[in-house]
Amino acid sequence: MSRPSSAGPGASKPCGKQQPPPPPQQQPQHAPSPAAAAPAAAATIAASGGGSSAVPAAVLSGAGGPVSPQHHELTSLFECPVCFDYVLPPILQCQAGHLVCNQCRQKLSLCPTCRGSLTPSIRNLAMEKVASAVLFPCKYATTGCSLTLHHTEKPEHEDICEYRPYSCPCPGASCKWQGSLEAVMSHLMHAHKSITTLQGEDIVFLATDINLPGAVDWVMMQSCFGHHFMLVLEKQEKYEGHQQFFAIVLLIGTRKQAENFAYRLELNGNRRRLTWEATPRSIHDGVSAAILNSDCLVFDTAIAHLFADNGNLGINVTISTCCP
Repeated sequence: MSRPSSAGPGASKPCGKQQPPPPPQQQPQHAPSPAAAAPAAAATIAASGGGSSAVPAAVLSGAGGPVSPQHHELTSLFECPVCFDYVLPPILQCQAGHLVCNQCRQKLSLCPTCRGSLTPSIRNLAMEKVASAVLFPCKYATTGCSLTLHHTEKPEHEDICEYRPYSCPCPGASCKWQGSLEAVMSHLMHAHKSITTLQGEDIVFLATDINLPGAVDWVMMQSCFGHHFMLVLEKQEKYEGHQQFFAIVLLIGTRKQAENFAYRLELNGNRRRLTWEATPRSIHDGVSAAILNSDCLVFDTAIAHLFADNGNLGINVTISTCCP
């Protein structure tokens, strides 16, 4: 990625190649950027084995709380010998009775335990009944999740589990980094060095060259109250032929932490004012769902031109704490 070129104190010009206009709903590549004014800096952009087993009754009921040794011993019977995740219904076995999860089974021709054939498919109804009575640990138990769930609830929970790895919060799909919450800021500082961080709860986010065609992102960081917030402005065609701007604030933190804050975005100028107030989203949730549901500051190019100055758009950003 090319670096921003200086255009004077507190300003930077867009750099990098722009994307051609994407089809509706397509996410643009991320464009790390600075931002501006009081304190200010212009935003840089780039378009960018299963045998039978006696089951103690106490093991089959109750959610939460510490997992008993008996419960752990029982759930271990469902461990896939290939990926060590749990074998969940529908449960298939080899001719000798060994289990393997459905995802791994699709990649195998022989049983990984006895090297026997996996065909024909043999359903193990007894183990399925046991699985329906057992509570399984979340797949992120090793990183801190203490929940145990019915097998039908596991996939939905694991999709939103607070302990799952964090993805890079920069918009777009070009960065595939994943890691712990504690490693997010270090990743941003080393892999996305062009992102500017401004200090204080009141700043101005200056997006430069908003008239560039195609999908464009402007990104900057705001640091206050001992936390880091990511400010994102995206320009895209959510609906064919209708370009819109979407502005949102994300917390580099958990959903629970995000509930302690509120943010306000405000466009001001020419005796007009446009304001949006909301709770910041956790970076676990990202910006895509917010844009899809218009749960952010949304305005079209005509509105943007009412507040822009020579193609540059300043957004006042205020972060505040919420009373407990």
